[in-house]
Amino acid sequence: MSKIYDVIVLGAGPAGLAAGLYAGRSRLSTLIIEKGQDGGQIAITNEIENYPGQVEGDSGPSLIARMTAQAAHFGAERVSDTIKSVELVGDVKTLHGFKADYQAKVVIVATGAFPKPIGCKNEGDLVGKGISFCATCDASFFEDFEVYVVGGGDSAVEEAMYLTKFARKVTIIHRRNELRAAKSIQEKAFKNEKLHFMWDTVVDEAIANEDGMLGAMVVKNTKTGELTRIEADPDDGIFGLFGFIGYNPNSALFEGVLDLEHGYIKTDENMHTNVEGVYAAGDIRVKSLRQVVTAAADGAIAAMQAEHYLANKE
Repeated sequence: MSKIYDVIVLGAGPAGLAAGLYAGRSRLSTLIIEKGQDGGQIAITNEIENYPGQVEGDSGPSLIARMTAQAAHFGAERVSDTIKSVELVGDVKTLHGFKADYQAKVVIVATGAFPKPIGCKNEGDLVGKGISFCATCDASFFEDFEVYVVGGGDSAVEEAMYLTKFARKVTIIHRRNELRAAKSIQEKAFKNEKLHFMWDTVVDEAIANEDGMLGAMVVKNTKTGELTRIEADPDDGIFGLFGFIGYNPNSALFEGVLDLEHGYIKTDENMHTNVEGVYAAGDIRVKSLRQVVTAAADGAIAAMQAEHYLANKE
């Protein structure tokens, strides 16, 4: 690709789309690169209650659709590609994708994070065949079936409550004897008659049925080590197993290039990384709160810092 953009934004979640919107509005030639669907984690969130000025009944996908439209309105170009390596040092940065190479004077990294695996045997073989990490995506597949949710934090409990709208029974499997979710979320969960709890337990093994779908699992008591096999209801033949135990930063591309802390990119309060002309925004960076509102703020700050950087380079 011969064009050298002012700004390339890597990732189209709330941080990346906000950065693209602000950069485009500042009349900077801007390219947003996203390998999957827009929105990142928020794209699989059914309800949003804490985004300022939200529309009643707003969902993650509807909010992201508006953000995407805004970024396009202000001239941000789009490419769907997966970046395999980066060259970030120097006045012109190069991102090598599977489809093409992309160049810019500034790069804003907004690659977010991805779900942590449940950690049980055979997990990889059964993802998409009973094991899922997206309730909004896959809940309808388990209409009137039994479903298990691994985790005990806010996301796990909220997603479990969402799944009760579809499944006839939802059981939260948690390695401790109490939830880590906020008290307000716990109160709602304990009042939900379709929600059940399996304490001091982890999933040790996922087992396929004769059709290659999740038909059984072995769980382990974390205190006694006792193993228990759980079979799908004979009338169902399968059940759902959803993992919500946190996320890993999507930062492998930047190891040895940008300063990292536990895999997250270190920045100052203005989103500057240790490399000149490279900024990070959203869940990928070291921060105390990872929410849509803070991600969008990060993206806006990064884009305005990019504008100042480019103006001072002229």
